[in-house]
Amino acid sequence: MNILVVGRGGREHSIVMKLAESDRVNQIFAAPGNGGIAEQATCVRIDEMDIDGLVDFAKVYKIDLTIVGPENPLLAGIANRFREENLAVFAPTKEAALLEGSKRFAKEFMLKHGIPTADYASFTNADAAKEYINEKGAPIVVKADGLAAGKGVVVAETIEQAHQAVDDMLVAKSFAEAGATIVIEEFLQGMEFSLMAFVHENNVYPMVPARDHKRAYDNDEGPNTGGMGAYAPAEDITAEHLSFATENILQKTADSLVAEERPFTGILYAGLIMTMDGPKVIEFNVRFGDPETQVVLPLLRNDLLQVITDVIEERDPHLEWENNCCAGVVLASKGYPASYNKGIPLKNLDSLAEGFVVHAGTKQSETGLVSDGGRVLLAGAKGTTLEKAAELSYQCLNSYSESSEFFYRTDIGKK
Repeated sequence: MNILVVGRGGREHSIVMKLAESDRVNQIFAAPGNGGIAEQATCVRIDEMDIDGLVDFAKVYKIDLTIVGPENPLLAGIANRFREENLAVFAPTKEAALLEGSKRFAKEFMLKHGIPTADYASFTNADAAKEYINEKGAPIVVKADGLAAGKGVVVAETIEQAHQAVDDMLVAKSFAEAGATIVIEEFLQGMEFSLMAFVHENNVYPMVPARDHKRAYDNDEGPNTGGMGAYAPAEDITAEHLSFATENILQKTADSLVAEERPFTGILYAGLIMTMDGPKVIEFNVRFGDPETQVVLPLLRNDLLQVITDVIEERDPHLEWENNCCAGVVLASKGYPASYNKGIPLKNLDSLAEGFVVHAGTKQSETGLVSDGGRVLLAGAKGTTLEKAAELSYQCLNSYSESSEFFYRTDIGKK
């Protein structure tokens, strides 16, 4: 089969790496790809949002299956368009993708269908939002309604911080249209974890639970990012917890989407928190999580292409997982998640016999590999314990420990 992977980040590189293991793959294309992906796939200069260009490419190059990584083309209707052209695509329609595209929609959906989540209210008026905050008190969570690259969430520890977040989003328009509506949520106490599943309509096949580290700096300090590292499985999540989350969150969500005539095909991602009352939903994503994918897919024993084909054709893929742990540490550009420089030459990573490197924001230049994003790459490894996996991951980054251009957290894998 000829496969097209849409996207340019670490998630897409991880997908390409897993697909490359399959005997069923003839050729892998990536649009637009990155410097690392180019070593395992043919990168084509088509932007993720150029849906017409991607459709034309899929036709000309006889693409048998397209896998969409990032969220923006999903909300723009890439899956709808591919299906209209009778092109096979593993991705949700824009109607189903609204589960990630609008936090307000997601909260209303969960309330309507009895899916456990935090209490909330939504606002477009700053004064009304502040009155609600004054009534509820702090800590409290303020979220931009739309897509904000993982950065549109403020966990406010004081009322003043919450008011500032409201002003930033509704008055200063720090997230443009994504923050024209905001959602204010009850603060939930507990350990967060991510649970992804392969989904086709009513059929749901969960993966192993993972946990990412969203704050920029050690000890969960600094601003929220798209993720500074991750590990899997999250071993404190019991089989009972997973069964509850699968049945009462993932399966109920898939069934409810079918009932609302917006059936889901693709990867359903539930960002969950383990509360005293059991798992509750913090947010939904409608695609592989980043960086969770980079530590979950290496533990999958199955052929990824076979799994996706089975799911689409309504066969149980019989998922099998290694009895190992996997950890990954993100190397980021200094200044991320705010402004940062690009085009910084990348040193050779210290060799890792038992590890792997996933490229996120990199590109090939005339002088070699250079940085091209905030999160530059992820160094990962598997081990019999989480501590061993994390130790191996960090060995790869030794040459960057004194860098003035890049940084990374030193506590990935620690609870």
